[in-house]
Amino acid sequence: MGSRQAKRVRQALGLMMLAASPLPLMAQSPPAPSPPPQEEPILPDGEFEARLPKPGEADAPLPSIDEWIDRQMPPPGAAQQLPPAVEPLEERELAQPLPPLDSVQVPLQVATDNDPGEKTEAVRYSVAIEGFGRTGLEDAFRDSSSLVDGGGKADTAAMLQARAHEDEALAVRLLYSEGYYDGTALASLDQAGDGTLKAIVSVTPGKRYKIGDIVIHAGPTVPPGLIRDSLPLRTGDFIIAAAVEGAEANVGVKLPEKGYPFAQVGQRDILLDPATATGDYSLPVETGPRGSFRGITTTGGKQAFGADHMKVISRFKPGELYDSRKVDDLRRALVATGLFSSIAVDPVRTNEPGPDGTEYVDLNVVQEAGKPRTLAGELGYGTGQGFRAEGTWTHRNLFPPEGAVIASVVAGTQEQGASGTFRRSNAGKRDKSFQTGIAVNHQNYDAYEAYTVGLNIGWSRQSTPIFQKRWTYSYGAEVLLTNEQVVVDPATADKTRRTYFIGGLPVQIGYDRSNDLLNPTRGFRANLRAEPEGSLQGSFSPYLRATFDLTGYYPLSDALVIAGRTRVGTISGAKRDDVAPSRRIYAGGGGSVRGYGYQELGPKDVNNDPIGGRSVNEFAVEGRYRFGDYGVVAFVDAGQVYESSMPQFSNIRYGVGVGGRFYTNFGPFRADIAMPINRQPGESKFALYIGIGQAF
Repeated sequence: MGSRQAKRVRQALGLMMLAASPLPLMAQSPPAPSPPPQEEPILPDGEFEARLPKPGEADAPLPSIDEWIDRQMPPPGAAQQLPPAVEPLEERELAQPLPPLDSVQVPLQVATDNDPGEKTEAVRYSVAIEGFGRTGLEDAFRDSSSLVDGGGKADTAAMLQARAHEDEALAVRLLYSEGYYDGTALASLDQAGDGTLKAIVSVTPGKRYKIGDIVIHAGPTVPPGLIRDSLPLRTGDFIIAAAVEGAEANVGVKLPEKGYPFAQVGQRDILLDPATATGDYSLPVETGPRGSFRGITTTGGKQAFGADHMKVISRFKPGELYDSRKVDDLRRALVATGLFSSIAVDPVRTNEPGPDGTEYVDLNVVQEAGKPRTLAGELGYGTGQGFRAEGTWTHRNLFPPEGAVIASVVAGTQEQGASGTFRRSNAGKRDKSFQTGIAVNHQNYDAYEAYTVGLNIGWSRQSTPIFQKRWTYSYGAEVLLTNEQVVVDPATADKTRRTYFIGGLPVQIGYDRSNDLLNPTRGFRANLRAEPEGSLQGSFSPYLRATFDLTGYYPLSDALVIAGRTRVGTISGAKRDDVAPSRRIYAGGGGSVRGYGYQELGPKDVNNDPIGGRSVNEFAVEGRYRFGDYGVVAFVDAGQVYESSMPQFSNIRYGVGVGGRFYTNFGPFRADIAMPINRQPGESKFALYIGIGQAF
């Protein structure tokens, strides 16, 4: 830099007390060494003994703290002596420096001898802040200021002075963090004639420094400009601590994403030139070898499963260029299994050559298995459906890897049952699940009463709270044996019992562009389910059951969301009476058309009991307003069930209502109340629905 005065910034940017801290300054040259201290001559024995205390002097007791304080206090009634005031000229007064903190006379605050625990009177003060001007830092200063935080009151004068000193340092750190490296700050206490104190923080920002030359010290990379392209700093930008730290952090993120798992960003060096108010920036980077994935190893105490299953879960193949995003994806997928109490995935050097001039890199998974068993419960109520409680016991890894056994019991006013399920997650492929189970169930509703035993098997790809997937699917088979009460003639409501043997091949595909699984606020979802099914009751009746659902979410503001839903469904290929009542189509209830009881809409017998249909259409719109952890909802639902195989879109029934929401970390708790429009005989006057999650 020649004869120009320069300063150098080398330390890391610590956060200190602020969101972004300054680049601390170091002098260009070290201070001159001090002269060596003079050694005292050795005293003769006689003179040494003469300086020793006389007998008895060393035994004199030291004064107590209270005695010492009494000696320092002025005698009672004595007035404190202050120097005579001098009235200077106005210009001379403005040119004088601010008084130092210790120059203000504040009465001592000590407890009296009679009452050592006596509470002393607090020191009261006001605060003035000057000089930040166009820097825009005054609000940030006030947010962190010790003087402002004190609320104009301090226990002692020493505490007040300490706060003022802290605010001096705070102001300088703030200035440095925004590039004002010539900035200074001075805190002073001003005492008015009435004895009140005013704490003044005076700031002088000085010049704001900009980035000069940018130099990176690193070995060659592929591609050649990788590091510089990953460092979003430009010559001429102000030297802002947060921007510099963020740019360097970006280098530390991008290099591992582009094949450099062991890259390390070194300590920056910024040379400031006060003459031009610029700082030349240099950054050393140790890239390490360019790597390619090879294999997975695992270590740890109690292990949930081995490295072979982790290879199934991973989304990279041996020989692929290393990418830290795929490593993070593997870590999240392992967490999503719910089988670990702790998990870490780290790259390990092998020093073995890989493809394209790279070095093979292994991933070491350090695991500690968690508790595999869980108990869960669900409780809900719906008009027409009654109370329903379900308890579930799960062992998530009884048959490793990820072989879960699930036992479930349902107890309710109108439904009882039990089921057992085996499920293997990530079954041979990432996100693919296999499931098979058996269920025994009894349902007793106005529409039908059924005793059912069912077997099912299926494969699926579904969303989870950690991985909400865009595309989902399921396919499989099910067999049911059900004994049901059937209305023989709706005109007379005569009933009989029939046994049905039913087989089906359900297929479902879904597309999800919403932003949340349990509480969406934007986007949409579409779902199509089709099940070719055959019913054997006397004669064999094949038919197709299919439904299509579409939901959408549009935010009008951060607090208000408009949500809409539509559904159409059909049973084609068989007459209604050839379909078991439990397999027919119904509408009404909390997940359908609110305002009506469960399965209440559609064709009915002479007793106004629903008998089901072969097609349905449903529509709903609701406004969701959220404030904090609470919310309110207003909604309109509509729908109807028809005896024909295609929905007629006629005789639509409507329900209106309001609801409340309590938002938790696992989803909203929902309570809705609704009433039907133009209520018909036998229909509910109102309906209440309680559950977890939004209605749709």
